[in-house]
Amino acid sequence: MYDKAVDAAGREVGGRRRPYACGMATNPAASTAVPRRRRREAETRLGLVRRARRINRILAETYPDAHCELDFGNPLELLVATILSAQCTDKRVNMVTPVLFAKYRTAADYAGADRAELEEIIKSTGFFRAKANSIIGMAQALCESHEGEVPGRLADLVKLPGVGRKTANVVLGNAFDVPGITVDTHFQRLTRRFGWTTETDPVKIEHEVGELIPKSEWTMLSHRLIWHGRRICHARRPACGACPLAALCPSYGTGPTDPEEARKLVRTGPFS
Repeated sequence: MYDKAVDAAGREVGGRRRPYACGMATNPAASTAVPRRRRREAETRLGLVRRARRINRILAETYPDAHCELDFGNPLELLVATILSAQCTDKRVNMVTPVLFAKYRTAADYAGADRAELEEIIKSTGFFRAKANSIIGMAQALCESHEGEVPGRLADLVKLPGVGRKTANVVLGNAFDVPGITVDTHFQRLTRRFGWTTETDPVKIEHEVGELIPKSEWTMLSHRLIWHGRRICHARRPACGACPLAALCPSYGTGPTDPEEARKLVRTGPFS
């Protein structure tokens, strides 16, 4: 190694620069630079399918107990709980439903409910007036068209007041064992980060993801992505350095990649 020569005034006048120590970045700022997102070469359709299914397998190993985190005992209870879960945590809904389910046991009970009493019970879930309208309207439709029973078909469910495809798929997958994809905010965020879709419309996302994953896995895939989104792949600062999918995720580096820093971001729940 060589030092630069200096004149009598101490100015550098030539010589060779002292090289950086072995292993050190040539740019002093490089060691503190924020990691960039991983770049991937163009992916074939077959490659995308294989990667998506491998991600699903890893999530299955990571979350073997993944399940619907809403408490329910029958299809009607799940339908009501899912309506209440809009813009509300499952944990809050589960605090409300024991009293609700004890008071209203059938669709006819909800259909004839005193609106003020119902609203008071569900008030803490937010948007309680709109939710009360949906629950009462849904129950009246069940009594009028389905003999008070929750139907087990998507086409019938989405005709009920306050019931969209997301709610219908939750009910079908968890109360009737009919495979369905639940496209909530976590599911949307993760499927885009995984590069499975670029769509923002929930129905289009549902169809695109459904073409990547076997139908028998749709319900459990939904649970796994929701669990992963709540625990590791957060909206603002995903814990990339603690993620079991790091090697397969094109969005790796969106959040901290340092393992110690990332582990501090992992949430363990409970979420229900």
